[in-house]
Amino acid sequence: MNRKEFLATTMLGAAATRYDFLLGNQRAFPEPYEPFRNTFNLNYAPKISMFKNLAGPELLDQLRFIKETGFSGITDDGMGRRPIEEQKKIGQALERLNLRMGVIGGHKYFWDKPQMVLGDQDVNDSFLSELKSTIEVAKRVNATWLTIMPGMLNLRMESGYQTANVIEILKKASGVLEPHNLVMVLEPVNRNYPGLFLTTISQAYSICKAVDSPSCKILNDLYHQQITEGNLIHNIDKAWDQIGIFQVGDNPGRNEPFTGEINFKNIFRHLHQKGYDGLIGMEHGQSIPGKDGEQAIIDAYLKADNFKD
Repeated sequence: MNRKEFLATTMLGAAATRYDFLLGNQRAFPEPYEPFRNTFNLNYAPKISMFKNLAGPELLDQLRFIKETGFSGITDDGMGRRPIEEQKKIGQALERLNLRMGVIGGHKYFWDKPQMVLGDQDVNDSFLSELKSTIEVAKRVNATWLTIMPGMLNLRMESGYQTANVIEILKKASGVLEPHNLVMVLEPVNRNYPGLFLTTISQAYSICKAVDSPSCKILNDLYHQQITEGNLIHNIDKAWDQIGIFQVGDNPGRNEPFTGEINFKNIFRHLHQKGYDGLIGMEHGQSIPGKDGEQAIIDAYLKADNFKD
């Protein structure tokens, strides 16, 4: 039986062995949910609504589908914008389904003005206040990774001073997060978002080394880095001790693997050989609309993950 046939058989078996019951409009799980062997070598985490056509509109059905398809977690950068009660329900469902929470947004991003680079007390206080609020969100959904983006460059200030300002506020932020075992992950972003301060893995690496905290690491989004600098495996190796988590999307298009130029089979083989057991966030769209496009995403990850053949 090949991997795709195994996946289909597993999902059919799931339908016959569920122990759900209805509680109002919400399904609940009386026991922790671990009926399936993960069909992947690595731990992929789709966006929470990535399979809404295959799974249906109900959030819990979408989470069940993610579990039953063999994925290991979810990613939802907008978790903090969801109502608190919805966050709690997601957290409870993830626990029952034995799914892990990927990155959530750590603070409000500014795409049109400088932020951390300024060294401004009011701006820094606002950032730390937002970060403290996100701690409560993280607790509700059992998240570890909080995405941080320093904001825009200040074209009137020398870059060295801006870097020093970023390092200083991130040291303070690390002090806020460390007691809660939470990790902010700095995300370098590609040139399609012009004027941002943080763009390369080496830049993020130098900042994390200077902050020197287990609560300050890198979010390596390979889609962004393919555009900005390429050299993906080299930068994975050079920055390895400071990378907290990965996200992926092919380029051009920011869709599923094999729709662009990135050799995901080689990338995933390399991560597996290095012993990476964290989540890989599926931070992309789909090249084909509807159910066919969602199935194409699943097929693409089965193909990319089949790197041992």
